[in-house]
Amino acid sequence: MERIDAHQHFWKYHPKRDAWITDDMAVIQRDFLPYDLKPVLEANGVSGCIAVQADQSEEETLFLLNLAEQAPFIRGVVGWVDLQAADVDGRLAYFRRYPKLKGFRHIVQGEQDPDFLLRPVFLNGVEALGKRGYTYDLLVKPHQLDAALEFVRSLPNQPLVIDHLAKPYIQAGIREPWATQMAAIAEYEHVYCKLSGMVTEADWKRWKPVDFLFYIQHILQVFGPRRVMFGSDWPVCLVAADYARVVELVAEAIDSFTDSEQQMVWHQSATDFYGLLSI
Repeated sequence: MERIDAHQHFWKYHPKRDAWITDDMAVIQRDFLPYDLKPVLEANGVSGCIAVQADQSEEETLFLLNLAEQAPFIRGVVGWVDLQAADVDGRLAYFRRYPKLKGFRHIVQGEQDPDFLLRPVFLNGVEALGKRGYTYDLLVKPHQLDAALEFVRSLPNQPLVIDHLAKPYIQAGIREPWATQMAAIAEYEHVYCKLSGMVTEADWKRWKPVDFLFYIQHILQVFGPRRVMFGSDWPVCLVAADYARVVELVAEAIDSFTDSEQQMVWHQSATDFYGLLSI
C-alpha cells in the first residue's frame, strides 16, 4: 500500500534563525536534508513526502523548491509568503512557475493575538490562495480554535488542512473543549486534518501509545478517513520518537479499517488535497 508523508521539514540549522529549536531539542540542532530522509522513507515504505516550511521567509520557500527539484520523492512543497502584504497577489503570480509548490502556511500558533486568523488583511491573503489554486495549512493551538472555526466558515472555497490535530494537550490528557471544537470544524467539507505532530505534544520520554488513542480516534471519527492524512513531522518528531514509531502509531490506529479507508489515510487524502501527480 502506497504511503505519502504529508508533513515533514528540511533545514540547514542556524542557531539564531532556528531559535525555536531549544537546547532540550538538541537532537535536531543540526542540518536535515533530503539525503537524510530518503533512506528513512524507504525503510518505512513511504514513497513520497510534502516538505513544509519551518521559517517564515520567501527564502525558505525557494530553499524547499530547490530541494524538490533535486529530489523527486519530494512530491510537493508548502511554503511561506507574506499573506498580509499589499502585493500578495503579485508574489503568488511569481510562484506559479514552480509546479511542486502546492500551498502555503503561516505559523499562526506563534501569534500573540488569539484572533489573528480573523484579521481582514490576513483573510484577504488566504482568499487569494484559492483563486490561484493553492492550499493553506492551518497551524494553531487549542486556544485559537474558536477563531479557526470562524476562519473556516469565512473561506468556504479555500482548501484547508489542520496541522498536528491543532496540538491538543496530550501530555495533560485534556480533551475538552478541543474535541467539541474540532468536531465543529470538521463539519466543513473543505477542511482536512493531519495525523501528525502528536508525539511532541506528549511526554517525550515516557509516552505510551494509549496516550494518543482518544485524539486519533476522535479525528478519524469527525473528519472521516477521506479527509485525514498521515504526516511524520520529521525531524521534529525525533525529540520524542523515531520515524518508525510515528508510523506505527498511525498503523495501529487504523488497523481495523478497510483497505480503501487505510489507503485514504496513507496516501489518497494527501494526493487529493495537494493535487499530487503519480511518479
